[in-house]
Amino acid sequence: MRTPTADGLARAGLDREAVERIVQAALAEDLGPDRIDVTSVATIPSDQADAGDLVAREAGVVAGLPVAVLVYELVSEGAIAIELLVGDGDRVGPGTALARVAGPTRALLMAERTVLNLLSRMSGVATHTRHWAEALAGTTAQILDTRKTTPGLRVLDKYAVRAGGGTNKRMGLYDVAMIKDNHRLGAGGVGEAFQRVRAAFPGMTVQVEVETVAEAVEAVAAGANFLLCDNMTPELLRTVVAAVGNRAELEATGGLTLDVARVYAETGVDYLSVGALTHSSPILDIAFDLTPIG
Repeated sequence: MRTPTADGLARAGLDREAVERIVQAALAEDLGPDRIDVTSVATIPSDQADAGDLVAREAGVVAGLPVAVLVYELVSEGAIAIELLVGDGDRVGPGTALARVAGPTRALLMAERTVLNLLSRMSGVATHTRHWAEALAGTTAQILDTRKTTPGLRVLDKYAVRAGGGTNKRMGLYDVAMIKDNHRLGAGGVGEAFQRVRAAFPGMTVQVEVETVAEAVEAVAAGANFLLCDNMTPELLRTVVAAVGNRAELEATGGLTLDVARVYAETGVDYLSVGALTHSSPILDIAFDLTPIG
């Protein structure tokens, strides 16, 4: 049995330091200040070793295996061997073994809930995202996430979206300027807000939320090349697409559901933005099945 290294995080585009902070916080919730699992210490001899499988109980898309590897590494200080049997982004069926682990039984049980919490959540987001990606297949539109993530878990939520076939939007308020309705009201108009952002942060990507064809035309005239079309009907979106042409990328956002996804994608917009990918995805049911040795 081979043990994947932390290189798996790098290959997944995840920063180890950021992920480790999340994992350590999750472990602290379970193990407390003394880092102890009282039940396992009481019932399992310190020298006992066993194996086990992480198993999908239902069909879905996997995400978070490099994170699970890190949990096992931190809990056992490298004493747990791990063999990954599938990869992130893979579709699996009920009963599919995702990974096989072996090592000190206490450590396996100490890590179990943290591994399952993170892996199940991330796989749930990836599975939900895949449904949207498949609904848009054959169109030119892509599915985008939002900042509607669980505080502290954004880096994992957005990675799971990528694993499911979606695209990440901005990570936060620092990497992309997004002029929304309150900014527009505060600045006195779309054009004025855009010019103020451009003056303050000349190299920053600027996206502008619009609600009418007139606002879209005004924003493009001011220099915007990415528009968020908020709560527009498909008919209105087609009008905006025609008015803007190729001068800006267009994103449909606000109250979108899977049953109308394709209708919106076929209006000619470039993206559909869906907060539900990260704030409303059910988990994928994943379990840990211990296999005693000897």
